[in-house]
Amino acid sequence: MYDVIVVGARCAGSPLAMLLARKGYRVLLVDRAKFPSDMRMSTHFIHQPGIARLERWNLLERIASTGCPAVTGYRYDFGEFALTGSPPPYEKVNVAYAPRRTILDKILVDAALESGAELREEFSVEALTTDNGRVTGIRGSSAKGQTIAEQASIVIGADGMNSLVARCVHAPQYNKVRRRQMTYFSYWSAVEIEGLEFYPREYSAIYAWNTNDGLALVGVNWALEQFPSLPAGIEPSFFAVIDQTAPSLAARLRAGRHEERWSGGSIPGFFRKPSGPGWALVGDAGYKMDPCTAAGITNAFRDVEMLAEAVDDGFSSSCPLEEATTEYERRRNAIATPIYEFACQSALLEPPAPEMKQLLNALRDDPVETSHFFGLLAQTTPIPEFFSTDNLARIIAGAS
Repeated sequence: MYDVIVVGARCAGSPLAMLLARKGYRVLLVDRAKFPSDMRMSTHFIHQPGIARLERWNLLERIASTGCPAVTGYRYDFGEFALTGSPPPYEKVNVAYAPRRTILDKILVDAALESGAELREEFSVEALTTDNGRVTGIRGSSAKGQTIAEQASIVIGADGMNSLVARCVHAPQYNKVRRRQMTYFSYWSAVEIEGLEFYPREYSAIYAWNTNDGLALVGVNWALEQFPSLPAGIEPSFFAVIDQTAPSLAARLRAGRHEERWSGGSIPGFFRKPSGPGWALVGDAGYKMDPCTAAGITNAFRDVEMLAEAVDDGFSSSCPLEEATTEYERRRNAIATPIYEFACQSALLEPPAPEMKQLLNALRDDPVETSHFFGLLAQTTPIPEFFSTDNLARIIAGAS
């Protein structure tokens, strides 16, 4: 009998297992994959709040030691001009990283094991076990085909947007948003990228940053309303946008070497009710938004800490477990809703409204507010405060 079973051992499941094991709970962590292994749809960017949590968990040094370059500077190229700078720090952390998932996920899995969690790789969960409507455990099969059942006081699904745990408990979805853009990206060697490069245009955008092994990740977003399908194959469509929008980047890519196959697609947005009798959800299983802000891992780390606190409160009798996990949903939604709405709007890739054009022009000679603007993406600037009527009027008036 375990205290906690965590289904899914990637960037939500492993740190959750680690934190709960560090609190002394008996934790079983299961995943159908074997580590290290990749996650092809992930652009694996971690913003400053996520990096601050890695530092708090004593794991940041491991990330830095892999040779993954730190991202310190941001450049938003709007065509007529570019904004450059850095977002405000989060808990004194002023850098971002984009480690490959083969590296990041293995570091997180190892940290969970070192903390005392038990890991079963290549384990496929097939069903949840229940008793009088309460989830009591899991049933699945090992790599050798053995059918195994395990019990726990709570089963937590950290198994992605297509979560089996969520399906088994019929977790309701709400705040659903249709797919709004598609993205495709790949990796190049011998291409120099200046921190985070972003080229927003009407109904498309380009993003680029450095990762491990001297590689640069470069991708293009297309608004689905204008591009329900790509006008040509992925590579011709990709370079059509790059050539027109960012010729300097196009030249750098052609001077480098394309190293890997294309990854990408489109993703809807939703919240799921993240808890019930004997179960909870975290990471993409509980909350998924369009990837245009590259916030998935950062958000997962945030929610992991909140859920670990809730489970600990429930087990330590600070309050009943179900009451504690219900409070986790309230806290999650209060923090997640502004960035979710920001991502939903950003994913439309619409031309900037007149007020936004005024704002961007005002930022050209205002490095402090440019930093706050970059903090919207990094989640180090409160979105409602920045976009308040008074604040926008103040910034625009300051440029007059």
